[in-house]
Amino acid sequence: MCSLVQKYNIPGPRYTSYPTVPYWDLNSFSGKKWEESVAHSFKATNSKEGMSLYIHLPFCESMCTFCGCHKRITKRHDVELPYVHAILKEWKLYRILFSEKAMIKELHLGGGTPTFFSPENLKKLIMGIFRYAHKAENAELSFEGHPNNTTRAHLQALYDVGFRRVSYGVQDYNLTVQKAIHRVQPFENVKRVTDWAREIGYTSVGHDIIFGLPHQTLKHVEETILKTKELQPDRLAFYSYAHVPWMQGNGQRGYKDSDLPSADEKRQQYEKGKALLIDVGYHEIGMDHFALESDTLYQSMEAGKLHRNFMGYTASKTSLMVGLGASSISDSWYGFAQNVKSLEEYQHLVENDIIPIFRGHILNKEDQIVRRHILNLMCNFETSWDTHRGYLSEMDSIQDSLAEMSADGLIVMREGHLKITSKGKPFVRNICMAFDLRLQRKAPETKLFSMTV
Repeated sequence: MCSLVQKYNIPGPRYTSYPTVPYWDLNSFSGKKWEESVAHSFKATNSKEGMSLYIHLPFCESMCTFCGCHKRITKRHDVELPYVHAILKEWKLYRILFSEKAMIKELHLGGGTPTFFSPENLKKLIMGIFRYAHKAENAELSFEGHPNNTTRAHLQALYDVGFRRVSYGVQDYNLTVQKAIHRVQPFENVKRVTDWAREIGYTSVGHDIIFGLPHQTLKHVEETILKTKELQPDRLAFYSYAHVPWMQGNGQRGYKDSDLPSADEKRQQYEKGKALLIDVGYHEIGMDHFALESDTLYQSMEAGKLHRNFMGYTASKTSLMVGLGASSISDSWYGFAQNVKSLEEYQHLVENDIIPIFRGHILNKEDQIVRRHILNLMCNFETSWDTHRGYLSEMDSIQDSLAEMSADGLIVMREGHLKITSKGKPFVRNICMAFDLRLQRKAPETKLFSMTV
């Protein structure tokens, strides 16, 4: 395994979309094309499958140095209400494109720190969204909570407007690691908010754990997993720290590269954590996720309905996902669009009745086919391409690039079909890269992606 780690540990996308953002065709994109794709997607799918909403709440009171997300560090809470009003105004601009009242199947509050906002303002936001939308049957409403500032009032307020799933960012319980990533939160804080959620009636509590953090050892990961067992969250994101210090706005400069575990050490951390989780009843879901059999993520995987988008893995597929808020990314299935990142510009554009996107991509026929293959690999660990040979003129070159992975035992191939082996699952990003025709045609000249291992 170590030699394979060394061989395949290269920079690569996480494939929350295809094409990945650096390969979007900005020249052929326009706001008009984006709005047309949203209207088309909504009309075709709203009554059958509904739509998803991702709302980005970017404020944090302090900088976590492991984070690569877009955020605004401030202790001023007078920013909350103007931002809520801007989100609701953006939602109004999208509703103009819809042919009927939206049916929301999935809604997620991400950040930043959603629990930076007061319970009252979060409730105001959600009630404002649903004033002009239906809630689909079995809709999943979820939010990310910071264990240090999530109150019982936060949990109760969001429960009252339909939330049944919450995830907490744990990362690691070791104090040395926590200090390095500027995220000190005792186990007692995580236990308290986990217990509160269950007492109130949340049906799914998730924890996020990261391996490969600065100063993190195999023993630290093992101790974190053992503590996690005590609380038994319904689902877990157990993923590799993405070291991208060149990205503007993140805090990944407070430690040296030499403070990070090596690729082989990271893989040992993952394998040890995975074994401990499986031992107590968790099932591996797609890439870097685990869930108990009672959780909808596991049930979706078993039913072959697991989906992946800019929110990560989801229990159900919607073709249309609208991202609201500064830096949010939307997906119409036919195209992608990202909002401006500056809070001031975002609020200015929305106030002037402009959907605040600054870049995007309209998928061509080839993009749509490659996207389906990558989704199949990410969600089901297999894909078939017999019916697409006419469109994928470069299928032979794809198969050539997969031949070495087949020889290494990462995949099993037969005519028109590929299945990832247990040995190959840790390298699913590398396998997807073989299908990434845009990446193959033009390798990046600068650092764009984190390492695959």
